Amino acid sequence: MSANQSPAGQQPTATYDSAFLKACRREPVPHTPVWFMRQAGRSLPEYLKAREGVPMLESCMRPELVAEITLQPVRRHAVDAAIYFSDIVVPLKAIGIDLDIKPGVGPVIANPIRTRADLARLRDLTPEDVTYVTEAFGLLTRELGATPLIGFAGAPFTLASYLVEGGPSRNHEHTKALMYGDPQLWADLLDRLAGITAAFLKVQIEAGASAVQLFDSWVGALSPADYRASVLPASRKVFDAVSGYGVPRIHFGVGTGELLGLLGEAGADVVGVDWRVPLDEAARRVGPGKALQGNLDPAVLFAGREAVETKAREVLDAAAGLEGHVFNLGHGVLPTTDPDALTRLVEYVHTQTAR
Repeated sequence: MSANQSPAGQQPTATYDSAFLKACRREPVPHTPVWFMRQAGRSLPEYLKAREGVPMLESCMRPELVAEITLQPVRRHAVDAAIYFSDIVVPLKAIGIDLDIKPGVGPVIANPIRTRADLARLRDLTPEDVTYVTEAFGLLTRELGATPLIGFAGAPFTLASYLVEGGPSRNHEHTKALMYGDPQLWADLLDRLAGITAAFLKVQIEAGASAVQLFDSWVGALSPADYRASVLPASRKVFDAVSGYGVPRIHFGVGTGELLGLLGEAGADVVGVDWRVPLDEAARRVGPGKALQGNLDPAVLFAGREAVETKAREVLDAAAGLEGHVFNLGHGVLPTTDPDALTRLVEYVHTQTAR
């Protein structure tokens, strides 16, 4: 059973009545819930200490270290949800793809996938491939109690882009060349990745995730027409695969102002919005029946307390008429952010929205 399900005739589980899950379900909340993407990460000195001398991928495979890092921002900032510490390429590593996360660069793939023969390297993911995930979730759900734990995975397009490009890319030229030049191979690649991603999310939900977020970090590089034709089916396959668990499904991408309606159409219950589109406008683009998440510019946190509160107030005002709102940044916490600024921001949002 999922950590947020409350079937008829049974008592609600610890996380079911949390502000975060209520907002995701578009129910009245005691205050606007807050969490941050990359909240368990490079801005925290305790994170840097815990990770000292441990490569990124290895740190994602040590359950006790994963649990400690995931819990750090909950302890420090009093956020309303924890997000599982991992990386979007972890399931690819788990099925045997030769890759590494290079400091200052990101994921680098030794042998990019660009031909039909390469597809054979993408085998199905099984729970046995990621036993460390199940173990870490067990440690975390016991420790977190009533605080929800968000599972996450990379979306098929973004995973495909890393695999095809061989690493991060500014223009995604190899990715788009494959998408336009061999649409059937592209469709098969994304379908394979959708299956791997869905399996990875299922492991997390069955281990206790209260919600899941699908990150499509690079999909803002596409037009709405290309997204609908070449990406939407695979993203929908992921969301459909986990729909029966009853956990909220969040979808987020960067630079996706023109795609917001389609991100919701793919099957998300909550659509993440970056800082480029005000939340009231985002709600118009997404349409009814969805909660929104976002969307303070991460760079605002460098501007001083008064400016942060002014800009946070603008986000809250834009969200005033929403069916459900989860306060977040419009992207991840920047590495040199003052952790105290995040703590103060959580307190400000909670205070300003207390009902």
